[in-house]
Amino acid sequence: MKIYTKTGDDGSTGLFGGGRVPKHDIRVEAYGTVDELNSIFGLAIAECDDAEITSMLQAHQPEMLELGAVLADGRATGTPKSNDEVLRVMEQQMDAMTAKLPELTNFILPGGTRLAAALHLARTVCRRAERCVSGIRVQQPKLSQRIMPGLIYLNRLSDWLFTLARYANLRAGVPDVLWNPKVPE
Repeated sequence: MKIYTKTGDDGSTGLFGGGRVPKHDIRVEAYGTVDELNSIFGLAIAECDDAEITSMLQAHQPEMLELGAVLADGRATGTPKSNDEVLRVMEQQMDAMTAKLPELTNFILPGGTRLAAALHLARTVCRRAERCVSGIRVQQPKLSQRIMPGLIYLNRLSDWLFTLARYANLRAGVPDVLWNPKVPE
């Protein structure tokens, strides 16, 4: 099978379930951003030498692929996949990691280890994906119910990534980079 079809040469792309939309369609932007996020997870995994963190990251890659498929589906039918268990696990992991982390007293800057920096990058791309999916709810309300679990997942995932970035620094023995505002003279 050839990877290229040439059908997108006119600036359009096909959706699952049929139909074509411009490549700047909010759904294409959303599933493209989720794909970008998944790629950053791959980068973080390649950068990671901590088996626990690698396993946690790998667990989310299939979830993101499934979310991308939902966003690329042009049909508004079907029952949305429940993500209650995934959310529960993420919340438990965040609580466990937070219990080991120093209390936040300042904003922190992305950085520390290369892994933590990659996780902060993933967090910001996750927030962009969340904004895109939120935009679908506004621009295409008929899809709202179908994409709502994905919106909730992305919201929780960005919090999880923030916590995981801090945890990665902690496990590597590297402090978070604290933001110290300059006081005007």
